Amino acid sequence: MSAQQIPLTYEGILEMFRETDRKFQETREQFRETREQMKETDRKFQETDRRFRETDRKIQEVNEQMKRTDKKISELGSRIGEIVENMVAGNILDKFQDLGYDVTGCSPRKSFINKKLGIRGEVDLLLDDGDVAILIEVKTTLETADVRKHIERIEKYRRYADARGIGAKQRYVGAVAGAVVENEAAEFAQESGMYVIVQSGEAVEIVTPPEGFVAKEW
Repeated sequence: MSAQQIPLTYEGILEMFRETDRKFQETREQFRETREQMKETDRKFQETDRRFRETDRKIQEVNEQMKRTDKKISELGSRIGEIVENMVAGNILDKFQDLGYDVTGCSPRKSFINKKLGIRGEVDLLLDDGDVAILIEVKTTLETADVRKHIERIEKYRRYADARGIGAKQRYVGAVAGAVVENEAAEFAQESGMYVIVQSGEAVEIVTPPEGFVAKEW
C-alpha cells in the first residue's frame, strides 16, 4: 500500500513514518556506498599520480644517463680524432717531400677568421714552405661529404689569404686523410685534384694517384 493509500489513522500515520524512515535508510546506504566509491576513486587517483611521479623520475634518470653517455661518446670521439691526427702528422712531411713538395712545417688545427668577409674555419693539418701550403682534412672515417666540405674550406682559406695579402705568394693544395677511407670518397677526392692519405701499419701512406692525376692548386 502506497503513502496515498494509507488511511489517516494512528496506525496509518505510523506506517507513513516507517515508510519514510525506510527511504531515509536506503538514501543513507546509497550515500555511504557513494562515499566508499569516491574514496576508492580517490585512492586510485593517488596511486595513478604516484605511478606518474615514479615514471617521471625514471624518465629523468634515463635522460641524465643518456646525457652522460653522449658526453663520454663525444669525448671518446674527440680522443680518437686526436689520435688519428697525430698519426697522420707523424711522418706526413716526409711523404709530401717524396712527392717533390719542399714543405718543412706542420701546424695542427690551424684556425682562420675574417669577420668582415664572414669567413671562419679550421684546417686539421697545414703543411707550409712559404711557396706552397698543403691543407689536410683528417677524419676517423672519411666520406664523400667530408671531401666536399674540405673543398669549400680550401676556397674559404684562399679568400682569407687573399684578404691578408699573402694569397699571391702561395699556392694551395688539398689532401684528405682517414683511418677508414670509403672508396667513393677516395675516388671523388682524386677526381677533385686532392691527395688521399690512408693508414698503413703504424704510419700513413699517400694513395698512388691514378694515371693523369694533377694536383689542383687553389
